[in-house]
Amino acid sequence: MRPGNRKQPTRAKSSESQYSIMEFMREFPDDETCLTWLWENRYSPAGKNAVCPKCEELRAFERYHTKQQRQSWTCTACGHHIHPTAGTIFHKSSTSLHLWFYAIYLMTSTRCGISAKQLEREIGVTYKTAWRMANLIRTKLMGDEGKPLSGDVEADEMYHGGYRKGRRGRGAAGKTPVFGMVQRQGHVVAMTVPNVRAKTLQTKMVERILPSSSIFTDELSVYDGIDYMNENMGYRHQRIKHTERVYVSGDIHTNTIEGFWSLVKRGIGGVYHSVSAKHLQGYLNEYAWRYNQRNERRSMFRTLLLRTVGS
Repeated sequence: MRPGNRKQPTRAKSSESQYSIMEFMREFPDDETCLTWLWENRYSPAGKNAVCPKCEELRAFERYHTKQQRQSWTCTACGHHIHPTAGTIFHKSSTSLHLWFYAIYLMTSTRCGISAKQLEREIGVTYKTAWRMANLIRTKLMGDEGKPLSGDVEADEMYHGGYRKGRRGRGAAGKTPVFGMVQRQGHVVAMTVPNVRAKTLQTKMVERILPSSSIFTDELSVYDGIDYMNENMGYRHQRIKHTERVYVSGDIHTNTIEGFWSLVKRGIGGVYHSVSAKHLQGYLNEYAWRYNQRNERRSMFRTLLLRTVGS
């Protein structure tokens, strides 16, 4: 059988993969295909014509190969250049587009995350470059979309940091407070907060949880104020009494958000080992984004790649 007639490799029917490494390499084998993808998805779906910002009309564009190897298309009418990477995380990066795309693939194909050190080994760049790439991907592409939560929503707080002693709810010295909300069978929101005072957490809940939703919390006193918000928001507040060792009472529980916290803690502890308070929000974005994409039919790689062009 000739090489050109070989059957393309396919995934097993039992595989959970939506987009394999073989499919990635087949679709994006080099820098040129990655650049062409950006051009077509940002400016020219047909690959030939695009709206010229200078002419303010639909014009034909050509890709001219120059000694400078410009990553641009040129308007055949006025000579204006359009750079597909401009305004994206790839802008002015000396790292090849193919490596950027591969880094995005790696960060979306893992369940628990990939460290910058592992990314360095996988794509063959310096540790500093790998860390910068991972940081831009999780902060710029995996950021919270701001979707409101409704229906049954669980809320809970946790602390991230070292092992210095500190009582829960009373500052937890040396640790960073984190607040999370999750809609059952829906999206999760996780954010660092300056403190876990009632005013702080209630403000976050009003911002993200739609009126007339059911909110489930533990018995921490900072959630007392939810009962007083019912007049304006119509919230139905239910508590689970963990101090009495009750963890589920009918549909009253916070197991969903606590399961997400467990995923975050295991991931950060096992993959990243230590995360500073300064960069913690980026890592929360990463875990929340993957959690929110868990039931999507489109592969996480394609979804995240489309976010590089604002789609």
